[in-house]
Amino acid sequence: MKFRPLHDRVVVKRIDAEEKTAGGIIIPDTAKEKPQQGEVVAVGPGARNERGEIAALDVSVGDIVLFGKWSGTEVKIDGQDLLIMKESDIMGIVEHTIARKQAA
Repeated sequence: MKFRPLHDRVVVKRIDAEEKTAGGIIIPDTAKEKPQQGEVVAVGPGARNERGEIAALDVSVGDIVLFGKWSGTEVKIDGQDLLIMKESDIMGIVEHTIARKQAA
């Protein structure tokens, strides 16, 4: 099944949290918090502005985004646990190139 979100909605797949702490302690599933970071897997065409024109979204498929702890609606599509949220629920896009340059 293919799923296409409408208007300014975005489908996000959570990125799994780390299984271990930096010190090597394994975190059990019951103690883990749900990650607030995910990968965008589908986006809607955009919301309409005051003039009736469709304004494109700032996020695109493949972006890694940060969102609020209680953002979105959890759904299961094709056996995958996904979140559907409005673009306004997304706090920002994680830029990997910046992190790579600082590490080098």
